[in-house]
Amino acid sequence: MFAVIKTGGKQYRVAAGDEIRIEKLEGAAGDTLDLGEVLMLGSDAGVTVGSPTVDGAQVIGELLDTNRARKIIVFKKRRRQNYRRTKGHRQWGTVVRIAEIVAPGDKAKTALKSTTAAPKSAETPKAKAAPKAEKAAAPKAAKAAAPKAEKAAAPKAAVADALTELTGVGPALATKLNEAGITTFAQVAAWTDADLDALNETITGLKAKAEKNDWINAAKALAK
Repeated sequence: MFAVIKTGGKQYRVAAGDEIRIEKLEGAAGDTLDLGEVLMLGSDAGVTVGSPTVDGAQVIGELLDTNRARKIIVFKKRRRQNYRRTKGHRQWGTVVRIAEIVAPGDKAKTALKSTTAAPKSAETPKAKAAPKAEKAAAPKAAKAAAPKAEKAAAPKAAVADALTELTGVGPALATKLNEAGITTFAQVAAWTDADLDALNETITGLKAKAEKNDWINAAKALAK
C-alpha cells in the first residue's frame, strides 16, 4: 500500500518502511506523529483519491532526527550598480520513517507518542469558603477606639503670596520661584547668602536682582 501525503506545503509518495526528509516538525527522536493530510491511497484493490483528502485515512511516522540540510549559496548581483551579496543558508528538516498507513475504517496499530508535549497542569484545589465569622466586619467598638488625632484633617497648606509685588519680579520669575519652593514673603525675608547662592544655581541672575532691589527687606515689610 502507498499513500500521497501533504506536509509542510509539499506532497510526498510514501509506503510503510520508507525514510523521507520533510519540513521541520516539532518533536524529539522516537516520537510517533500523524504526518498530515492524506491526498491519495493506493493498494492492490485500487486507488482512492481524496476530495481533497481521504476521510479516515492516516499516515503515522516515527521521528528519527531533526537537523539542518547542506548549505546552499544565495548570490545576488545588480548590473552596473556595484551590488553583490553572497549568503549561505541551511534549511531545517525532519527525517521520519513511515511506520504505518491506515486505511479508512481500520484501526491504527501504532500509538501516537510525543515526548515534547507540555504536561497538563495539575488542577489546583478550590479554596474552601471562609467561615462567616471570619468575613464579619470589625466590631464597631474597635472603630470607636481609634484616636481622634488620626481622624483629624491634615493642616491646611500655607497660602501663597503674590511675589510679583517685589520690584523686578515678573510672572515668569515668580513661576520659577514657586517651582523652587519659594511661595511666600516670609521665605524671601528669611533668605541668607547661602540660600541666594543655592537659588542662583537654579535661577541664573537671581542673587544680583535680589541684592539690587533689596528683596529681603521689602519682603519683611510685605510679610507684616
